[in-house]
Amino acid sequence: MSEKQVTLSKKTYLPDPHYRKEAWCKDAEHAYQGYLTDPDGFWARISHELEWFEPWQKVKEWKHPFARWFINGKCNISYNCLDRHSAGSRRNKVALFWQGDDGTTRSYTYWQLLREVERFANGLKSLGVAKGDCVCIYMPNVPEQVIAMLACARIGAVHSVVFAGFGSDALHARITGAGAKVVITADASIRRGKTIPLKPILEEALIDATTVNYIVVLRTQNPKVSLLPEFEMDFYELMDSVGKKCPPENMDSEDPLFILYTSGTTGQPKGIIHTTGGYMVGTYYTCKYVLDIKDSDVYWCTADPGWITGHSYIVYGPLLMGATIFITEGTPDYPDPGVWWSYIEKFGISIMYTAPTAIRMFMRYGNEYPDKYNLESLRLLGSVGEPLNPEAFEWFYHTIGKGKLPVVDTWWQTETGMHMITTMIGEPMKPGFAGKPIPGVLVDIVDKAGNPVPPGISGQLIIKEPWPSMMRMVNQNEERYRTYWSGPENSFGASDLAVRDEDGYIMILGRSDDLIIVSGHNIGTAEVESALVSHKAVAEAAVVGIPDEMKGNRILAFVLLREGQIETPKLKQDLIYHVRITLGPIAIPSEIRVVDSLPKTRSGKIMRRVLRAVELGEDPGDLSTIEE
Repeated sequence: MSEKQVTLSKKTYLPDPHYRKEAWCKDAEHAYQGYLTDPDGFWARISHELEWFEPWQKVKEWKHPFARWFINGKCNISYNCLDRHSAGSRRNKVALFWQGDDGTTRSYTYWQLLREVERFANGLKSLGVAKGDCVCIYMPNVPEQVIAMLACARIGAVHSVVFAGFGSDALHARITGAGAKVVITADASIRRGKTIPLKPILEEALIDATTVNYIVVLRTQNPKVSLLPEFEMDFYELMDSVGKKCPPENMDSEDPLFILYTSGTTGQPKGIIHTTGGYMVGTYYTCKYVLDIKDSDVYWCTADPGWITGHSYIVYGPLLMGATIFITEGTPDYPDPGVWWSYIEKFGISIMYTAPTAIRMFMRYGNEYPDKYNLESLRLLGSVGEPLNPEAFEWFYHTIGKGKLPVVDTWWQTETGMHMITTMIGEPMKPGFAGKPIPGVLVDIVDKAGNPVPPGISGQLIIKEPWPSMMRMVNQNEERYRTYWSGPENSFGASDLAVRDEDGYIMILGRSDDLIIVSGHNIGTAEVESALVSHKAVAEAAVVGIPDEMKGNRILAFVLLREGQIETPKLKQDLIYHVRITLGPIAIPSEIRVVDSLPKTRSGKIMRRVLRAVELGEDPGDLSTIEE
């Protein structure tokens, strides 16, 4: 995309001064200047707020494109999330509230959560899981998912969490890609009052998954699903068969913590690897200074641990802060569109961190449902996953925040691990703008030649310096990792388009690569295209994202049929079902169009931007490389 002038709104909201006065970060500009003056000293001070078994010797070592952070420091993120709170005044504080789809509730204090994690960690050890082994977690949003993640971290096992909405092919690719020795799952998830079996999906995904030695199953249904002896274990029976104490593994700061697969521009998802120490410091720092979590808060991030948002801002960051977190298996509009607001009233939730897709859905229902509930416990609203459009900001700010609460719109990625751009607490808020780089982060917006663009001109967003929670590698693909750091002057290319205003506020305009953000989820065009082409009727496929008022984007698919195949409504339904089974419901095209040809370059690459431009009635741009 070439650089172009963008018309920017100058509308601004200024929060009450007491928010800045009471925030952990009282002066973002002063903090940012402090970072610029002494970057290593800035991160050193943050790191000292956490506990290290052995102190690190150097803040960072940067040899482009590889970084090491808190070098030779020894720590354990599970210890920092649980033990250090359980040994102090937070011992009997609620760490986690959970509500199921059917209204069932559970809670765990820090002491209780630690005990559960230790028992499950010992259970994994009894299955032969050791430091460095990979464990795949394919579960609904239940407390046991959090327990499993923390148990892996406790013994140094690398976890790979897979969103429970994925189908068998997507799950198989992630299990085999990570070389998982154990898979933890549930018999089913509950969505909108319906039971969705997970174990059959896993069973299909395990065909030719030769690294897997054991399956651990959380059995929630009656009658209980049968288990294969010596291969499948019951979640709680495994815990009951082992000891109760499990000392945390002594982890080097650079030891891998988890692999998280994210959609890529090739058919195979990318396994993003995050390590222990830097990720721990980055998520702790942003939970404290961006989300402003306090001891008295009940904090709710509405995402799922199957995504990076759930890793950083449901599990690790908030628990490092000693927060009380709330999670739910339920959906935002079941049994009615007021259920989320009822949670806020029932649990006294004070920080709500959610996605623009959910906000836009609620906008359709107006103010009727939120007005039924007492939302006075709220003190901070946050947005994550995709750009928060001005209309959604206005509704969120006025209807839910009553025109009083700060709205923290955050930009970051799976690859960054932590927030990078936002409007810090107490700073003026501008609808449509995420905000400025947070202290500790150096970004710029550049043209194709790598030159910074002036305010009002769009360009590529780049990150100019390393940061603690940056990914360390793409699993088994160093070449792909290196391409991230191949921007101007060896910068990190975020693959997002952005524009800056005169005050330095940044608006994210959308992706510049072949990813589609649907309801906050990154969907790789190549993954959907591969799924379509795997159907016997399809010769070629191209997928584009089209703006959608509700989801942010919807998926539009163009297919060329094989010789002898005829377009029928039944065939289109079969193709949609095929994608659902292969990748899961989040990747389903909203529409499939049968075409006679696709626009391609002379080298054979499909020009998706041309398809998208024609669909939207826009200028398709330079067509000099098109084949015909």
